[in-house]
Amino acid sequence: MTEMNKVWWKEAVVYQVYWRSFYDSNGDGYGDLEGLIQKLDYIQELGVDVIWLNPIYESPDADNGYDISDYFNIMPKAGTMQTFEKLLTSVHERGMKLIMDLVVNHTSDKHPWFVESKSSKKNPKRDWYIWKDGKEDQKPNNWRSYFEPSVWEWDENTEQYYFHSFAVEQPDLNWESPELRHEIYRMMRFWLDKGIDGFRLDAIALLAKPEGFPNVDNPEDISYLTNNAGLHSYIREMNELVLRHYDILTVGEAAFVTPEEGLKYVGEDRHELNTLFHFEVCDEMPNWDMLRFKEIQRRWYVGLWGKGSNSQFLNNHDHTRQVTRYGNDGPYREQSAKLLAIMLHTLPGIPYIYQGEEIGMTGVRFPSIELYDDIAMKNRYAEEVGKGKDPQGVLQSLQPLSRDNSRTPMQWNDSMNGGFSTGKPWINVNPNYKEINVTRDLSDSNSIHRFYQKLIKLRKNNTAMVYGQFEELQEWAEDQHLYVYTRTLGDNRLLIILNHSDDRSFLQLPSEYQSSVSELLLSNYALTDINSIKGTIELNPHEARIYKVAVK
Repeated sequence: MTEMNKVWWKEAVVYQVYWRSFYDSNGDGYGDLEGLIQKLDYIQELGVDVIWLNPIYESPDADNGYDISDYFNIMPKAGTMQTFEKLLTSVHERGMKLIMDLVVNHTSDKHPWFVESKSSKKNPKRDWYIWKDGKEDQKPNNWRSYFEPSVWEWDENTEQYYFHSFAVEQPDLNWESPELRHEIYRMMRFWLDKGIDGFRLDAIALLAKPEGFPNVDNPEDISYLTNNAGLHSYIREMNELVLRHYDILTVGEAAFVTPEEGLKYVGEDRHELNTLFHFEVCDEMPNWDMLRFKEIQRRWYVGLWGKGSNSQFLNNHDHTRQVTRYGNDGPYREQSAKLLAIMLHTLPGIPYIYQGEEIGMTGVRFPSIELYDDIAMKNRYAEEVGKGKDPQGVLQSLQPLSRDNSRTPMQWNDSMNGGFSTGKPWINVNPNYKEINVTRDLSDSNSIHRFYQKLIKLRKNNTAMVYGQFEELQEWAEDQHLYVYTRTLGDNRLLIILNHSDDRSFLQLPSEYQSSVSELLLSNYALTDINSIKGTIELNPHEARIYKVAVK
């Protein structure tokens, strides 16, 4: 296999801050930038290198900041530009880096560009967005949007439809317009010149639209919105005119990509992005499925290794917390959270930690739709109930994957609102904050948080976890619970053994390993005979171990 090029961001561990749910410094119920500044020591002590900050730009907040009305200013809920600059300085002073979330597929319908665009068919910015005539009193085509039954919204004033891949309040930009593209690049340079360390590019796979906008056979399968012809010429232009001039980390959010498609984004010979998020796990694997997960990992390893970089994550602000969705958030919550951590930090790719994951925060089940905030969920609820379906049944079907599962406030301590805010939080705190919180974890040397610290430190000291080749032990390749693999760099080899199950498992390693294991580096159970793996090993439920192995 090819050796990997060494670069700082491949060695990074990223911590995602969904700021409105992180820490509220002024009691208005929303987390804010000042609150983040006050908690930077906490993030630094975890050992991470990079903070990814969800959108903080001026926004009416129809979709929690992903509907931007001014790219050059900060949303008052989050703070001011002065606070942002203080945050950036404070992050850099601690030896960390900051990447910003950037939405360039669409804007808010309140953005001055869109206000101009829809003012008249002759406006110079008319073609900065996508406008079409209807067909015989019908919408221009039958496409569905992520958040609505149609991508088209009628504008009375100019008697045309505009295109929105997400909510009605989020009209898509027309990337075919060179003027629009260059305005976007100017804005990106504005932030990079301030000293930020990169971008997470939201919905980047959607920039190019299918040519001719034809009807599709199955509108519900919205993959036709992504990865269309012309997309990569836009990203290459962005790299040529902006990205390559800065030493930064770029990660593209790319839905519906295979490893073959993914390589087009991140191939080191292609000069587009550094790395990407694919969603073969989070969007396409509703519940834990070990065999499917292994198969996804294999394909992406073969497709990208030595050619481009991947990311590892099982939850974020759009996906249910990993210990609830993919682990066990009941009797084995702590063990399961630690196992998932070991897995993500030892598989090939950059590990992402979503705030609260490091204390094993869980998903939530609010009893009524009124307590939810997620626009995607609320729109789908209204649509399904509108078809005459039972409201309680619809709610129950939408709860497991609601984006609000991961958006409840960070649980800092066992005081009111989990110590998140002295005011009424914008969304309710998970009721289990008295048992699950930062203060409790910091006081326990065996907590999930303390485990994350050890794991991140181990990754820093073992470059095999970053640059090492990945290989499964074939004896367990088709095992539904055991995941056994190695990472090897030169004569440094790590053996990872995971029992992702509520039951005990037994295994006997091949003789070459029984005689070559030298040290247990990390385990989520207290083991007595820690360095021996001779004979049959008994693994507890959700047990995870990392061994150092002598390479023969």
